[in-house]
Amino acid sequence: MSSSSKSRLLELIKTFSGCPIAVYGDLVADEFVFGEISRVSREAPVLILKHRESRIVPGGAGNAINNLHALGAAPIPVGVLGADASGQELCRQFQHKNVPLSLVHRVNDYHTPTKTRFLAGSIHSSRQQVLRLDKESRFQHTAETQAKLWQEVEPLFEKCRGMIISDYGFGFVNQDLTRRIAERRNSLPVTLDSRHGLLCYSGLTASTPNEPEVEEALGITIGDDQAKLEAAGKRILRRQKLEAVLITRGRHGMALFVPHRRTVHIPIFGTDEIADVTGAGDTVIAVFTLALAVGASFMEAARLSNYAGGLVVMKRGTATVTAAELQEAVLNDEFEIT
Repeated sequence: MSSSSKSRLLELIKTFSGCPIAVYGDLVADEFVFGEISRVSREAPVLILKHRESRIVPGGAGNAINNLHALGAAPIPVGVLGADASGQELCRQFQHKNVPLSLVHRVNDYHTPTKTRFLAGSIHSSRQQVLRLDKESRFQHTAETQAKLWQEVEPLFEKCRGMIISDYGFGFVNQDLTRRIAERRNSLPVTLDSRHGLLCYSGLTASTPNEPEVEEALGITIGDDQAKLEAAGKRILRRQKLEAVLITRGRHGMALFVPHRRTVHIPIFGTDEIADVTGAGDTVIAVFTLALAVGASFMEAARLSNYAGGLVVMKRGTATVTAAELQEAVLNDEFEIT
């Protein structure tokens, strides 16, 4: 990479500090249960794990919030949590980081969506995920909750420099509200990460789906077919009426689509020996949105997101990337994207 390109990206990272970004979406608890393999059960051909430790970290929109905080930005969460242990733990962690929770409401008859991952290993080996148990809950909006939510979101257009919509399918992200956000956003970058409803939203700034999400939305299989990838990216652009689409492709890197421009393919940063992809999409949209908010072009935002994605998949569990790590990645990279 040229020295001018590096200096530009490094300057952008420096301006991340204190940048207010709203995160409207599904707050999820990612629970990790670690156990040492003890023996095979006599009751069934399954492993018995001797419990060592458990921990809960923010997932879903909460992971995007954590990544923004790690990058030095000022995230403003908009969401709901259950009045349960998982919700209480997420609140505690956000409060410890001084993340404001005035727009996060505790709902008594709602259970915080919790994804519990069981990891097995020994003191001499790495832990491997052997089972995941999801406790799912769906938030049901009413006319009253929609009206209240809009009253809380509308002032954020003046207060924030960017907004992330993180839709994990648990009901809090409302299509009517998102339509109003699209109409109101003007020059504010508003990005979308949607697990199963990609084509339900339009008129935002950009979306950052992974390849399986694109395949699910369009009912296709891309694989190694570059022509299918090209057609899919352009179709998503048109259907969602977006200014850009950044498709993440795992070990194949990323593909950036912008109307009337040549598609840019960005190889994965670092090694393709990925340790864990848990929450990587949250890291990507956090960096992408933050970069746009401080004045980056779509190409510059995609480059920074690619560095962040390459870094976070080398960490185990739901992880974050810091501004210092991002700066080091830019400094050490010699690849020039054409």
